[in-house]
Amino acid sequence: MNQIKRVAIVGGTHGNELTGVYLVKKFDRAPELIGRSTFETITMLANPQACKIGRRYIDIDLNRCFRQQDLENPHLSSYEAQRAKEIYHIFSSQNTDRQTLIVDLHSTTSNMGLTFILASQHPFNLQLAAYLTSVYPHMKLLASPSNHQDSPLLRSISELGGTLEVGAVPQGVLDASLFQQTEQVIATILDCTEAYNLGTMPVVNNSLTIYQSIRAIDYPRNNSGEIQAMIHPQLQSRDYQALNPGDPMFLTFEGESVLYEGKSTVYPIFINEAAYYEKGIAMCFTEKEIVLHSS
Repeated sequence: MNQIKRVAIVGGTHGNELTGVYLVKKFDRAPELIGRSTFETITMLANPQACKIGRRYIDIDLNRCFRQQDLENPHLSSYEAQRAKEIYHIFSSQNTDRQTLIVDLHSTTSNMGLTFILASQHPFNLQLAAYLTSVYPHMKLLASPSNHQDSPLLRSISELGGTLEVGAVPQGVLDASLFQQTEQVIATILDCTEAYNLGTMPVVNNSLTIYQSIRAIDYPRNNSGEIQAMIHPQLQSRDYQALNPGDPMFLTFEGESVLYEGKSTVYPIFINEAAYYEKGIAMCFTEKEIVLHSS
């Protein structure tokens, strides 16, 4: 692959996820923190209007606006739909001869720790992931099976990079420890990209544990669509930990446990994410995949 000529650090895709918002503002004040010699580093607040009022979005979730058919649809006129088209025009490799490595910064109310969600399993991303997990052993790697044109997510507009998700942190709140961890990971990504361009990328030969998204799970609901149960206390905050057949998933308001009835062990993530109540998602199931990797 040719050298990477541009890295984009994106914050504020959701306006109430403040880690990314304030890191982008910090980098704008001190660009020397993210400058490297072999590529251009640019920053962006993806949803500035939502950032201004501290809300997740204005009209619709910006991070669900990047399907190819939506980007090409002239009739979609919401603020976020228009903003998605602007962002796509800036970053998409179809619109420039410089492929952009995108690092989209997010935070979650779920106990996800440091999670890097791969935009694709491009060889560079696997090299980067191997190095990141060697530096940050507690970092988790997550992948989604959807291809780029079908994906509504901002990270899908480039196959290089991905989403940096950190938690648990409440919406509209800054957590200093997670802020610093996120800043450190960004510096490592930039240093790794610089080393890749210079041909000095560290050799890391190891197997990668990648959590593959399977499906989203809703809360139990009644015929009116009202939630009838909560995340079970034994599952709360146990993101990435094994959920086995027969384990409790939900607890009804009457105190009855609802058990996991699947046939195989899964690893739930985004457990009880506040922003997902409106999407009908209580958690997402993943399965572990071991990817043999050599730099």
